[in-house]
Amino acid sequence: MGLHEPDHVVIAEFVSAGQANEWFHHLTEHTLWRDDTITLFGKTYPVPRRTALVGDPGAMYSYSNIHMQPTNWTPLLRRIKVQVEAVTEHCFNVVLLNLYRDGNDSNGWHADNEPELGPQPVIASLSLGATRSMRFKRRDGQAKWAVDLQPGSLLVMSGDSQSEWVHCIPKQRRISDPRLNLTFRFVSP
Repeated sequence: MGLHEPDHVVIAEFVSAGQANEWFHHLTEHTLWRDDTITLFGKTYPVPRRTALVGDPGAMYSYSNIHMQPTNWTPLLRRIKVQVEAVTEHCFNVVLLNLYRDGNDSNGWHADNEPELGPQPVIASLSLGATRSMRFKRRDGQAKWAVDLQPGSLLVMSGDSQSEWVHCIPKQRRISDPRLNLTFRFVSP
C-alpha cells in the first residue's frame, strides 16, 4: 500500500447485517469477559473496554503487561474462524474479543507488534455492533488514514501495518451502542 495507506484490505460486507447482529448478540451474552487494569506512568486505570481471549491450548497472548490464557474455542467462534481463514488464506490460533460498551470505551494508539505475533503479522478484525472509526498514522508522522468499520466488515492488516503504523479506536461520545471486535491472530507458542 505504501506511504499514505497502511497494508490493509477492508471487506465491507464479509457477512450480512443480519448475520452480524445474530453473532453480536450471541457473543456478547455468552462470552466470559475480563475487566483488566493497565498501569501508565505509575497510575493504574481500568482498561476502557472488556476483553476475552479464545484459542488453541497454550496460545497465550500478552500486551501492556496483561497476560491472557485462552479459553477453548466455542462452536460459533470456530465457525467464524474457518470463514475468516478461507477469505484471508491465513491460519489463526487465537481471537481477541474487544467489547466497546459505548463511545466512551476506546483503544489508544498502539501497534500489534508483540514478539509472539512475528515481524509481519496478519491480523483479521471482524466488526459487529455499532459502527466505529479506526484511525491509523505512520510512525514518522508523514501520513494519517481512517476507516469507519461497519457491522459485518472485515479489516485485514498485514505487511508493514504493525511496524510502520500505529492505530486506535478513539472515543466517540455520541455513540451509545456497543461494538464487538474480533481480532484473529496467529500467536507463536
